[in-house]
Amino acid sequence: MGTRNTIILAAGKGTRMKSKLYKVLHRICGKSMVDHVLTQVSQLDMDQIVTVVGYGAEAVQEELGDRTKYVIQDQQLGTGDAVLRAEPLLKHATGTTLVISGDTPLFTATTLKNLFAYHEDKKATATILTSMAPNPTGYGRIIRNDLGIVEKIVEEKDADSEEKAIHEINTGVYVFDNQKLFAALHDTNNDNAQGEYYLTDAIEVLKQQGDTIAAYKMADFSESMGVNNRVAQAAATKVMQQRINEYHMNNGVTIIDPASTYIDAGIEIGSDTIIEPGVQLQQGTKIGKDCVIGANSKLVNTVIHDDVTVTSSTLEEAEMGAHSDIGPNSHLRPGAVIGEHVHIGNFCEVKKSHIGDGTKLGHLTYVGNATLGKNINIGCGVIFANYDGKHKHETTVGDDVFIGSNSNLIAPVKIADHSFIAAGSTITDDIHQYDMAIARSRQTNKPNYYQKLPFDGAD
Repeated sequence: MGTRNTIILAAGKGTRMKSKLYKVLHRICGKSMVDHVLTQVSQLDMDQIVTVVGYGAEAVQEELGDRTKYVIQDQQLGTGDAVLRAEPLLKHATGTTLVISGDTPLFTATTLKNLFAYHEDKKATATILTSMAPNPTGYGRIIRNDLGIVEKIVEEKDADSEEKAIHEINTGVYVFDNQKLFAALHDTNNDNAQGEYYLTDAIEVLKQQGDTIAAYKMADFSESMGVNNRVAQAAATKVMQQRINEYHMNNGVTIIDPASTYIDAGIEIGSDTIIEPGVQLQQGTKIGKDCVIGANSKLVNTVIHDDVTVTSSTLEEAEMGAHSDIGPNSHLRPGAVIGEHVHIGNFCEVKKSHIGDGTKLGHLTYVGNATLGKNINIGCGVIFANYDGKHKHETTVGDDVFIGSNSNLIAPVKIADHSFIAAGSTITDDIHQYDMAIARSRQTNKPNYYQKLPFDGAD
């Protein structure tokens, strides 16, 4: 049977994207297009995967790492030339080689497996992956004879009216006998309007040699969508998003309005979790069971344990323990680690801090660079002042502490267990266990002062 190999074509700059970012690195649901392709191909137990890079070679290599080998196409001389760049790595391999573009993020491993199986069943030298396009304009047409055997591929610009009426199109994905692929490519030329070497010309060479050319017609045309501009990127994102949302719903997640729910590829969500409209779940996020992610919340690279409620809040590179809740309109910034049964109310912000189990901060509170113990009550409007204008400083608060409303804790400072801070205090010194700290002026009442004011109070 020989080896199985893949060549991913990712050398194009993608000028129609109108972007300084190379085309295959544009993202669909949080993952670059070429990463989507590589992720699906990697499920096929390939012996070698070779990615052809050109423009943005270093950026593509940084994106994909050591999951693939790389070759360079330094001049854009066509798809045939791009595949030839992989010859030094694959020329001795027997077996089959898949050729796929890095800007087709919607192909699934299942479709590619079916393509290989069809190719092997037909004992073909080359097999073209085709589909039925509702509107085939712009695609190469598959021309079959009366027996259904592929005669040729006709590009749109070369097709006559009868050929243009054909809806079976070339998706640009192929499986070849590896040895015959490279031999055929050496027999092609660039005698065409573009002055390029076309991979489809290699198929014509094989056809003329009498080799078997097959075509596997896949069921879902949407998989074949290539992305050449921002409009196509948005269309592909919509298809991918629907696929992702249906995956989660089929695994026991309630998504109230899938059309307005944006979940990146690779997100984990536990069963019986409810996702409300307008939610964004971005790369690296993991959500447990029985959670509620409320409307218009945004979670980025955040871990949520079981039975957590997030109400209209933004969480970035943070973690929330089981049975905790946050919001509405609160913000966990990077490094916020929230314990179990913690309540974070509205308009609170936590950054680079650990909050112990059972602690409550209900309203209008900022906690930065702090370690908070268990069962602390934090009143309204409390500020952990961590910055002196040059350096960040740490605050430590023990268990069972009461922090009164409108208090300021000026770091660095340590608050011991079972202590009490009176409302309106500005704390600059450590507080010992069982102490109550009051750091404010005593109230002074001025008798009859109202009568000295420059108005009589009538208005």
